[in-house]
Amino acid sequence: MADSKMERKLQARHISMIAIGGCIGTGLFMASGAVVSKAGSYGAVLTYALIGVIIYFLMASIGELATFYPVSGSFGAYATRFIDPGVGFGVGWLFWILWILVASVDIITLSKILHYWEFFRQFSTFSICIVFLVLLYLLNLVSVKVFGEVEYWITIIKVMTVVAFLLVGAAIIFGATGNSEAGIHTFIQNGEKTSSAGALGLFGVLSTAAFSFGGTEVVAVTAGESPNPKETMPKAVKQVFWRILIFYIATMIIISSIVSANDPRLLDTNNVTASPFTIVFQNIGLEIAAVIMNAVILTSVLSAANSGMYVSSRQLFSLSSHDYGPKVFKKLNSNSIPVFALTVSALFMVLCFIFEKLNPSGYYMLLSMVGIIVMIIWMVSLVSQIRLRKAIAKQGKKAEEVLPYTSKTGVVGSYIALLSFATIILLQLVSDYATGGFVKMSYNLVCPAIGVLMYLTFKVVTKRKFVKLEEMDIHPYKEK
Repeated sequence: MADSKMERKLQARHISMIAIGGCIGTGLFMASGAVVSKAGSYGAVLTYALIGVIIYFLMASIGELATFYPVSGSFGAYATRFIDPGVGFGVGWLFWILWILVASVDIITLSKILHYWEFFRQFSTFSICIVFLVLLYLLNLVSVKVFGEVEYWITIIKVMTVVAFLLVGAAIIFGATGNSEAGIHTFIQNGEKTSSAGALGLFGVLSTAAFSFGGTEVVAVTAGESPNPKETMPKAVKQVFWRILIFYIATMIIISSIVSANDPRLLDTNNVTASPFTIVFQNIGLEIAAVIMNAVILTSVLSAANSGMYVSSRQLFSLSSHDYGPKVFKKLNSNSIPVFALTVSALFMVLCFIFEKLNPSGYYMLLSMVGIIVMIIWMVSLVSQIRLRKAIAKQGKKAEEVLPYTSKTGVVGSYIALLSFATIILLQLVSDYATGGFVKMSYNLVCPAIGVLMYLTFKVVTKRKFVKLEEMDIHPYKEK
């Protein structure tokens, strides 16, 4: 073991696919049905388009930060350098918690999917989770190049499945199967539910849509292992955004044109056939669809879990590298893998499995924590980019002189995204309180409270001050 730097072996195609793999998973294959059911066709398409635009502003901001300061596990580092070391400390650990939760939820989802087949019902959810965890752990122990290659091909399968679904769905809509219930008229009928969904329903959909796009920011985390981040980061940012936006909006249109928004299966979260992908094929009489789609969803969620384990270990490595965590976490094995960081991340996932096993609502409690945490982290990255731009101007320089890559939206897009995410969080809390009282709302407040507590503790212990614009380091990043 040695304190060493990460090997920069991830190419642009790897980086793009790792990000896509992280956000085309449970959100698309499982949660999209609930979006259509709650918001109707118009509401679903409009919501994903709106969130997609906001994500574009976010990704443009992250692109600037990732090319200017390309370090592994970057969000805490951004906040430390451009806002306040205490914010960097709190956000850094919050980001690690986030991906522990994401990976854990994905692995638990894998176990639930396997229970579709009778053979696997003899095994408990917990035992299946442990098996998947071990497999993913071993995969992440190999070199990052092998990891990137495996993730690339897994995501290729997933993307091809989505494309095939869209093509088959389009054929159904235009009458290839002779199904009179499918078509634009069904989309219009489903649109009637948009007006009847009510404000609370639409608020919940906004949060779900934001969660679905979660994982896009992984391109920043991979910057530390890209051989040429100045070239690969902007390209990957653009590709990831457009691919995801097209996939989601097109999927919403297909689903809403074939499946009734009032179909009770869309909200049957305990049944694997709740996937609208499965329902679409069932509606045209393909009985084998459940089996096929189950296998596809399994692969998809496996890919997302793989990305989650990767990001969680790199974030712990980053915290240690910036003296925000024990030094042992930046020890690398012969394959340049932060093995101790990977191991500790895996152990905390086991704790999540235990929590889910002991609590009947544990799965949904874990899931409910994710959406708001990711938006808080997005907001911090936006503030980091805004302050970097202000510091550059304060020190009498132009952005083009300092930044290797400048976004077309600048700080205006960042302000719009910042206000949008803050509004979505507030609306989600209001919705939770209205539908489930303080107890339901508190699930989304636990982890942010931990982040605030860590921030305050750091400030009291270290007494480090807020970074002033005129004193901010705006020199180009030099790898040590």
